[in-house]
Parts: sequence; C-alpha cells; structure tokens
Amino acid sequence: MQLQKRINAFSILGKFMGYFGQEDPADHDGIAVPDQYFDEMDGILQTTNDHNGWFTPENIRFALKSWSEALHKEHITKWLSNYDPKDEYKSTVAIIMAGNIPLVGFHDFLSVLLSGNKVLVKLSTNDTILLPFLTRVLIAIEGEFKDKIQFTDEKLTKFDAIIATGSDNTARYFKFYFKKYPNIIRKNRNSAAVLSGKETPEQLNLLANDIFRYFGMGCRNVSKIYIPKNYNFDEFFNAMYSWKQVINQNKYMNNYDYNKAVYLMSNIALLDNEFMLLKEDTALSSPISIVYYEYYSTMDEVIGSIEEQKDRVQCIVSESGIANEIPFGTTQSPALWDYADGVDTMDFLLKLPK
Repeated sequence: MQLQKRINAFSILGKFMGYFGQEDPADHDGIAVPDQYFDEMDGILQTTNDHNGWFTPENIRFALKSWSEALHKEHITKWLSNYDPKDEYKSTVAIIMAGNIPLVGFHDFLSVLLSGNKVLVKLSTNDTILLPFLTRVLIAIEGEFKDKIQFTDEKLTKFDAIIATGSDNTARYFKFYFKKYPNIIRKNRNSAAVLSGKETPEQLNLLANDIFRYFGMGCRNVSKIYIPKNYNFDEFFNAMYSWKQVINQNKYMNNYDYNKAVYLMSNIALLDNEFMLLKEDTALSSPISIVYYEYYSTMDEVIGSIEEQKDRVQCIVSESGIANEIPFGTTQSPALWDYADGVDTMDFLLKLPK
C-alpha cells in the first residue's frame, strides 16, 4: 500500500472527525466518506458517553477536533518528512492502549499504519467504542487498510513488536512479559506549570484549560504548579472559574468531595474554591480535582526539581525561558511530532526488522 494512499486516507478521516468536533455540525458535503457513517456517528458518540461517563460530549468533541487539526495533509507530510518511510513493511505491532481520555492511543495507531506496518490493538475497557468505529470509516475510505488492522480482547499473540501504555505498576509487568520483543513501554507521566506571578488573565484562563480539560486525567494535564514565594492566588482562582461547569459532573465532584474530606480529617491545609483544591506538595502527580503547588525562590530551584523528575514529566507550561517549555493553553493539542515520553515512535517503527 503506497504511502501517499495512507496519508490521503488519514487526511480524509481527519475531516470526518473535524465535522463531529463541531458543536453544531452543518453540511458535510466535500468529505469523501459514505453518508451511512455520518448517520451512525451520533449514536456512537452517545454510546461512548454512556459507556464511560468521563467521556463527556464536550471532551469527545475536543478530542475529535484536535485530531482533525493534526491530520491536515500538510501536517502529516511535514511530520513524515523527517523520516524515510517505505510503501510497506511486514511487521505486526501490538498496541496496548490506555483509556484515560478519548482516543488516547490514536497516535500509536496512526504511527503504526503510516509506517507501513500492521497493527494489533488491545483496547482499554474504558474506551472500546470510538476507535473501532473510526477504523470502519478509515477502511471505507481506503479498503487496503482492511487486512492491516485487527482488534482483540484476548491474549496477544502473533506480533513482532509492542507499544504498551499503563501505570507504573503495569509497566513493570509489561517490561518483564514483553522483554523479548522490540518495545516501547510507557508509564505514568504528568505535566506542570511554572508561574512567575506576572501572568496575564488571558494566560491564566488558558492554564485553566490545561488543568481541567478531560478532568485532569491526561498525562498532558497540569497537575502541579511552581509559584514564587508570596504568590497571590486571587488572579489564579479568578481564572479557574472559567471551568466552574465541572460542578455538574458527578464523577468529578465525587472525587472532589472525597479528597477534601480525607485531607480535612487529616488536618491538611488546603486552598479551596468549591470545585478544585490546591495542596502544597513536592510531588508531581495529584489526584483528580487537586493541583499541587510548590514555592520557589529562584528559577534554578525549579529547573533542578524538574530535572530530578524528568522521567515523570510530560510537558512544562511556562513562559519563563525553561528548556522545552510550551505556551499556556496548548497541552492538549500536541503536534504529530510531540511524542509521548519523548520516545520517537516513528523512528522505532521504521527500524523494526523488514
């Protein structure tokens, strides 16, 4: 299957995803996907939400819109221009996907197929509906994908390499169990923001998106903020109110109520705005509804802390001149070349035995 066919097919799939990334989609003329899939998609979206209450319509739309933008043909072409993919390879790559946010494993899925390899997918039980349906759409766009994609809920067999994502505990199991295969094993990661105290209201509003999108459950969500001593939290909390609608999400608020009760019973000091908690803590990974904060005196302290935890840091949001920092509001819209854990997935795939 020619590389250009693969690129064209995913580009069309991106347009389909973008149509449903809109809150009120209108005319889908010009999107080369059979009408039946547009008719089915509304039901798929509802079923996805029914299956997993964390996958709200708003968050599913956001994921679809983000992927539609990433899948512009020029973006795919720019990404692949750094490599030398051939028309086809022979390896079957197994993917064990996480299920914390909608389509969280799509980049691995995309990478395997664009690299010319076959994919064997084991889905998380939390996210079993959307990707299989989008695969049907992809095959309708380009039929040659049909024998290159397989889903299974059984024990993985007959594969040549594996990409597995899980918790720190499951990663240890994965490393042992799949040690004889070429592999990428991903563990827990979290993201942090470094604030100077001089951020504008607009920047802090964008930071609220980085914190609350997907209810903070993604590895690119900001779960920790570094702040200068004597930081004034008033502007920070004012910006967080742009996400006050999370009070209407029972699963989120159950976590908020539980965590608040546990901390209060332990006499742990908290800052509270009635839908999020701030707790002073040197750790990076915080529970749902909580953001950790840590004071600093100098930027060197922050850089040192980040360096110590670099194997657990996904991205850093800041405009302080820190290496590899990204702008406020961009954590959940990574480019195709922004690899999870900093591991070049495409390079790994293209170096598999032919």
